[in-house]
Amino acid sequence: MRGKFRLGVRIALHLAAVAVSCSMALGQASRFDLTGPSINVHVQRGDQSLPIAMVPNLQAGDKLTIHADLPRTQSVHMILIVAFLRGSTNPPPDNWFTELKTWDKKFAEGVTVTVPQEAQQALIFLAPETGGDFSTLKSAVTGRPGTFVRASQDLNEASFEQARIERYMQALQRVPDGSSDQLLDHSKKLAATLNLKPNSDCFKKPADQQMDCLRQTGTQLLLDDGHGQTLAAALTSGDTANLIGAVAGTPMATANGAGMYSAYVGTVIDLVRLMSGIHTAHFQYIPAIAFPDDESLNLRLNTAPSFHNPKSVIVVALPAIQSSVAPPLRLQDASHVSCLLQPKMVLPLEGAPLVYATSFAHDLHLHLNNGATLNGKTDLPLIADAFEGGLVLTEARGRKPLPVAAPEARDAAPSREKPASDPVPDQNAATPLIADKDGPLQITGTLQGMWGFDSFSGVTVPLQRLPGGGWTAAEQSELFTGRENQLRLHADGTACTASVALDQGGQDRPLKWKQADRKNVLQVSLPLEKAAPGSVHLLVKQYGTPNVENVAVTAYSDKTRLEAISIHAGDTAATLTGTGLGGIVSVKIAGVDYKPSGDGPSPDGKSLQLVRVQDKQTPDSHAKPVFNSGDSGTAEAKLSDGRTMPVSYSVDTARPAVDLLRKTLKADAGSGIPLILNSEDAIPLNARVTLALRSRFPDRFPRSEKIEVALSDGSLKAMLSLADGSVVLQDSRTALAFLTPAKTFGPSAFGPIQARAVASDGTAGDWIPLGTLVRTPVITGVTCTRGAAKEDESGCQITGRDLYLLGSVSADSSFQNETEVPLGFAGESMSVPRPADNRTLYLKLRDDPEVISTVTATMPPATGPRKASAPANAVAAPATPPPASNTEPAAVAPTPAATSTPTPTAAAPQPK
Repeated sequence: MRGKFRLGVRIALHLAAVAVSCSMALGQASRFDLTGPSINVHVQRGDQSLPIAMVPNLQAGDKLTIHADLPRTQSVHMILIVAFLRGSTNPPPDNWFTELKTWDKKFAEGVTVTVPQEAQQALIFLAPETGGDFSTLKSAVTGRPGTFVRASQDLNEASFEQARIERYMQALQRVPDGSSDQLLDHSKKLAATLNLKPNSDCFKKPADQQMDCLRQTGTQLLLDDGHGQTLAAALTSGDTANLIGAVAGTPMATANGAGMYSAYVGTVIDLVRLMSGIHTAHFQYIPAIAFPDDESLNLRLNTAPSFHNPKSVIVVALPAIQSSVAPPLRLQDASHVSCLLQPKMVLPLEGAPLVYATSFAHDLHLHLNNGATLNGKTDLPLIADAFEGGLVLTEARGRKPLPVAAPEARDAAPSREKPASDPVPDQNAATPLIADKDGPLQITGTLQGMWGFDSFSGVTVPLQRLPGGGWTAAEQSELFTGRENQLRLHADGTACTASVALDQGGQDRPLKWKQADRKNVLQVSLPLEKAAPGSVHLLVKQYGTPNVENVAVTAYSDKTRLEAISIHAGDTAATLTGTGLGGIVSVKIAGVDYKPSGDGPSPDGKSLQLVRVQDKQTPDSHAKPVFNSGDSGTAEAKLSDGRTMPVSYSVDTARPAVDLLRKTLKADAGSGIPLILNSEDAIPLNARVTLALRSRFPDRFPRSEKIEVALSDGSLKAMLSLADGSVVLQDSRTALAFLTPAKTFGPSAFGPIQARAVASDGTAGDWIPLGTLVRTPVITGVTCTRGAAKEDESGCQITGRDLYLLGSVSADSSFQNETEVPLGFAGESMSVPRPADNRTLYLKLRDDPEVISTVTATMPPATGPRKASAPANAVAAPATPPPASNTEPAAVAPTPAATSTPTPTAAAPQPK
């Protein structure tokens, strides 16, 4: 007893040391890159037999013929033990273990074992011969059945995941080097069928580096495969995706990524931990992942076997013992329709990666329902091809279950063809596909086939059996020249589309196209960057017919895009926003016609003012509003090319509106002679302007409302408000606004000026024209001389400031004999003609030549011949004219300024 106790302590200490060392080396132990031995397994069920590569699951009563494929020069005797388990808490009986001495001639042909009733898992152990090896291994399994149950599940799961990655790697080899487009296309198809996610960063690399990047191990992320989990009968807590995701992100899993598939590293680490936990003094258990190929289980190890104590025991999992679970294949796109006339028809099915990664699915065919036939057949053979993204229609026959044969007969039989690593259907040898002309355009077909030993009937898919007709451009498929367009083509069936091309006068230009998100609709990319407006012809070719469908559409020259129409309640005008608005002819809003204003689109081309079209009997000024706040709907715009386009409209709250009751000007002559302006619209820059405004909407003048005054060109603007005292309420509806343009806008302001009300939220009312802002010179005197003789008439001199603001000076109102003020003049006096009436000079202002000003001077009396002592000049007595309406004259200066003769070289800013 003491000896056994001491032995147990030593074993426990040894196990602890081994566990620590294994946990420190998990990163390297998770690499299954060491080639191991092969084990041949053949399965017989009833009167049928299959190689192990085609068996997804075992059942009670199956007969397994197992043979270790070891070299003839094998120097170490190896024993092979087949063990069956029945769960983690129910140790198996002794007769569930079968020993095979591989060196014994009587086992040269292997051993045949029968799966017992109630068995759930099956394992193969391969170990060096040693004393008591069979009993020791049997004792380890019966003593800790749960550990080996878990090992069986993890090994099967890792094998399935590895099969998906291996198939991905093999399929990539079919892509020609440097074909970036094909690489991206087939990589997407492989990802969908094998349920994995390639490294997207690879496609950002140069074309010649993309393939090498994708082929590197560790760059694929396997997604959760529920079907594979079911086959492995996983009992782990949580799904595979959680296990994989949790472990794959750790430094242990990502370090030294070459050769480490991060997709299933979590399962592998579990295996290493499991195996390290059951080491003994004589044996260490190392997992092996099986790569089935026909009857061979080709093993890969993560640890080099040891033939010294502790000797290595290789653990291999056989398929789980359970009922068959048919592959849950489904369409990648539920709306996809496949064309039976396509020589290389592909059913894009996903949901069962093992259909594409293994040989479990065989004898697949598409059964045409309701008596439909193709080439006289109702069952069409299919082959799984992940490279093409689904099940491919082929003339090749599927693999049939193998007949029962004795081991000795099997060895003498001719060698059978092994399943291809990634089957490539021969489409060139396919016979033409001909569907019966009678019958509906679209039918359905059901996927049928074998899953291991069991037949299954799977998904039903829609099929098109005849070329489509009635090809037209779908609604809202307008084309515009100068850019690439997306056009939608509609037919009663589009699945048999072979190509779409642009007719360019005998030279067809192939176009990119795809099935749209709607049934029987194609989405075509149509580049019209260099095309001329007018008719465009598309040529559609279909499988199963030599006829070409010609679809004509119209391309327009403009890029009109209508966004929305906004209207304010009470307005008879609206604003249309969008682009390319120059082609708008009219707009009908809620039955009311509008037309563009004469100003055309805004400078940025993104808005257009619309005005209501009035009946001849109703003047525009009497137009009644037809919209209320909150109204909305869809208007119809008519374009100059004949098109009509819908555009939404909405009605906002009414804008603030005021009426101009009175405009009062108080001129400031600036210590000079007042100028008389002949236009009531003229507003002197230095005048004080008072505007009497009455609120029309709302019915009271809100205290938060402001008055905006601005030049019509928008270059200068100012905001007047009650808050700053520039607006004063006269009563609840009437306000007085005060403005001195010279102080507000500066000395360079001139041109048409306007005002409008602005609400507190920024909504502005209509502009009210106020007149034209003009700058006036300050004239301090007009001096004229008279000669001694009556017929001797001399000129006059004008003195003052800012005389460059004058355009010209004339002796009469006809301006036939005028003196122009040259550009750049900056003098303080200038010579002007004598007034025709000896009293009044006529002035044109440079800011507005249409505004005529007058200034009056008194001529000195005639005195006969001029004496030498007589004064050379006389000062004109300024006359005070009667004030204009609503105008108060300024005081007159009694003394003229010094005179100077204007010259073209005088420096002064040139007025605009």
